[in-house]
Amino acid sequence: MASTAVLSHLHALQSKHAGLEARLRDEMARPVPDTAMIQALKKQKLRLKEEIAAC
Repeated sequence: MASTAVLSHLHALQSKHAGLEARLRDEMARPVPDTAMIQALKKQKLRLKEEIAAC
């Protein structure tokens, strides 16, 4: 069973991932989305997803 610290860290990562997803959705909904911002957000999400998978 995972320790409380690991679970807390995992929850924080999942929260950050969800926040990035919301920002990405908002950016893509704009009339003229900033493609550089979208690309940066997707990279951040991928890094978080990889870190979540490693937990």
